[in-house]
Amino acid sequence: MTHPQFVLLQDDSTALLLDCAGPWLPRVLHWGAPLGELDQAGVEQIRQAVAHPPMHNGIPDEGYQVSLLPEQWAGWTGHPGLSGSRGGRAWAPRFTVGSVEAEQRRAVVHAVDTDAALELELTWELAAGGLLSTRAQLTNTGADGYQLDQLLLCLPVPARAGELLDFAGRWGKERVPQRRAMTVGSHWREGRHGRTGADSAFVLHLGEPGFGFRAGEVWSVHTGWSGNHVHYAERTLTGDQVIGGGELLLPGEMVLDAGQSYTSPWVHFAHGQGLDQVAASHHAFLRERHPVDAARPVTLNVWEAVYFDHDADRLLDLARRASQVGIERFVLDDGWFGARRDDHAGLGDWVVSDEAWPQGLHPLVDEVTRLGMQFGLWFEPEMVNPDSDLARAHPDWVMQVPGRLPLESRHQWVLNLGIPEAYAHVRDQLMALLDCHAISYIKWDHNRDLADPGTSPEGRPGVHEQTLAFYRLVDELKAAHPGLEIESCSSGGSRIDLEVMQHCDRVWVSDNIDPTDRQQMMRWTAQLLPPEMLGSHIASGASHTTGRNHDIAYRAATAVFGHLGVEWDLAKATDEELRQLTAWIAWYREHREVLNAGRLVRVDLAEPGAFLHGVVTEEVAVFGYTLLELPTTWSPGTITLPGLDPSARYRVEHLDLTVPQGQEQPAPVELTGHQLATVGLRAPQVLPERTRILVLHRL
Repeated sequence: MTHPQFVLLQDDSTALLLDCAGPWLPRVLHWGAPLGELDQAGVEQIRQAVAHPPMHNGIPDEGYQVSLLPEQWAGWTGHPGLSGSRGGRAWAPRFTVGSVEAEQRRAVVHAVDTDAALELELTWELAAGGLLSTRAQLTNTGADGYQLDQLLLCLPVPARAGELLDFAGRWGKERVPQRRAMTVGSHWREGRHGRTGADSAFVLHLGEPGFGFRAGEVWSVHTGWSGNHVHYAERTLTGDQVIGGGELLLPGEMVLDAGQSYTSPWVHFAHGQGLDQVAASHHAFLRERHPVDAARPVTLNVWEAVYFDHDADRLLDLARRASQVGIERFVLDDGWFGARRDDHAGLGDWVVSDEAWPQGLHPLVDEVTRLGMQFGLWFEPEMVNPDSDLARAHPDWVMQVPGRLPLESRHQWVLNLGIPEAYAHVRDQLMALLDCHAISYIKWDHNRDLADPGTSPEGRPGVHEQTLAFYRLVDELKAAHPGLEIESCSSGGSRIDLEVMQHCDRVWVSDNIDPTDRQQMMRWTAQLLPPEMLGSHIASGASHTTGRNHDIAYRAATAVFGHLGVEWDLAKATDEELRQLTAWIAWYREHREVLNAGRLVRVDLAEPGAFLHGVVTEEVAVFGYTLLELPTTWSPGTITLPGLDPSARYRVEHLDLTVPQGQEQPAPVELTGHQLATVGLRAPQVLPERTRILVLHRL
C-alpha cells in the first residue's frame, strides 16, 4: 500500500516532520520550530543533514533515528516503546507500516507485526496553540493472550537542550520546581499513587541551559492520565535525546485476549521560546477542548468555617453573610451524610444525615438559591470508611489483594468502581441527590492513594479500570444534569492533568490557602492549567495549614489571579474586613473576564523572593508584584512588563485596594508596550508578604 513519503504537522509555533519513506515506523526528522513550506527535495536534504555518521563498537552502522515508539530491533538502547510478551515470546516486535493517513493537523499510522501477532495504530494531532498530542492503540491478533507491560511514547529533543525542569511536592506544598543538568542516562519519574499525585513530575521540560519564562528554547512532555503514569527524559550513548511518557501498568494489569485492544493515554508535547509559550499551548488546548465561562462565580466553601460542625442555623446565617459580600456560589463541604460526624465513619453512604440535618438539605438549598447563589455539595465517591453501611454490606467492593484487607489511610479504603455493581451503586446514590436538590456544583474529593489496588475475587490490579470508571462516572452525571460543574479536588492538588480537566471544570490547587505558599503553587500550576480553572480562595487571617497571619489585601491580591473563592467564617470577620472583602469581590467581578481569559505572562526577576506575573488581553492587562522577603538592596530597581502590544500606549495605575491606607497613591504613567517591555518602571515599594497590583488600560 502506498503512503506519503513524509508528514509535516505545522503551525506558526511548532513543526513535526516525520519520515515515512521506509516500511518501518515513521522516524522523527524534526520537532521544534516551524520549518515553512517543504517539498520532497527539502525533506531529503533535512534527512541527509540529520543522519547519523558511520558508527562503531557495537552501534548499528546506520545509527538510529527516533520514532514515536522506539524499537529494540533497530538498535535503540534506551527504554523501548513497547514492552510485553506471550509468556516470554514476541517480546521484541518489529512493526511494518501498512498505511499512513495524513491531514493538515492529524496523522494516523497503521502498522503490523505478523510474527508477534500485533497491530499498532499511532496517532498524532496538532492542537490549538501548537500542542502535539499523541497516543497509541495496540491490538492482539493472536490466538493466545499478550501481556502488555508498558507502552511509552516519546519525541526527540536536540542535544542543545541540556537542562531539565520538572516538579515535586507534597500535601500542602504542591508543584515545587526542580532543575538539573541533563546527562547520559535516564531521568525517570513514576507516579504510583493511583492518582496524579502531589509529587508528580507534572510537566517535564528540556531546554537550553538557563531557560526562563520568556527566553530559551524549551521542549516539554505531559502524560494526560489520572492513574499510575510515567514521565521520562533519556540521553543515549549515540547522542540521541528523548522525552516521553505513558501509563504505568502494574504486573499483569493489562493482558490482551485474542482480538482485544489497549488504547494508551494521550501524551502531550509542547515546544516554545520560554516556559510561557509552553504554558500557552496547554491553555489553548483546554480552552478549545473544554472551555469554561470566564465569568466564574465567586465561591464560598464552608470547610474552614465550620469543618464537621454542621449546624443548620449557623450555615443559613453564613449563606446570608456570603450573599451580602457578593458571593455567588455556596458549597457545603464534608459532614452532611451518613454517620459522618468526623473522618472516621460514613464515607460511601451518600444519604443526607438525619442527625446533622433533621429537616434535610432542602431548607439550606432553598435559602441559598433564594439569595441568588448556586448551591454546591462535597462528595468523595471513590472512597469508603470501614465504619460504613456500604463497607459492611459489600466488603468485596473494596480494592484489595485476596487474603488481606488493605491498609487504612485517613480511616478509609478505596471503593472499586471497576466492579459494575459498585459503580452502579455510587452512580445511583449521587443521581438521586442531584435529582431532588438544586445542586449545580460538586466538589469531588479523593483523599488517599490506591494501596493494594486489586479487584476481588481474582485480585488482578485495577488502577487502569478505576481511572476509566472515574472519568465515565463524571461524564454520566454531567450528561444527566446539563450545566453541572465538577471540581477535581484530591487532597488538594493531587489529581491535576490534561485528561481529568477535559471532564472536570476546576481544580483545588492545594488544601494550603496561605497566600505566600499559594504564590508559588499558583505560579507553577499555571504551567499546565489556565487561570480560570485554578480554585483560589481568600481564607481567614490565620492560615489553617501554616499558622501564619496575613492581612486581607495580600490574601485577596493573591487569590484574584484564578477562580476566586472564600473559605472563612464570615461571622468572625470584623466590619472592616467585611468592607474590604466586599470591595475585592466587586473588583474581581468587574475584571474576571480579564483575569480568567487573558494570556498568562510571568517575568523572571533577579531578586530572590520577588514574583511578577500577570494576564494580558487586547484592551486590559493586570499584573501582580509580590515580595516574599526583604530585598538585599533598598530598592529592587526597575521591572519590565512584557507581553503587551509594542505599538500601543498604556496607562499604568496602582490598584487602590493594594495601596496601604495613609500611603500616597503613585501617579499613573503612560508608556508604550515596547517601552514597558524594555525600559520598564520602578518596582513598587512593598513590604514582605505583600502584593501590589498594577492595572494597564490600552489608550
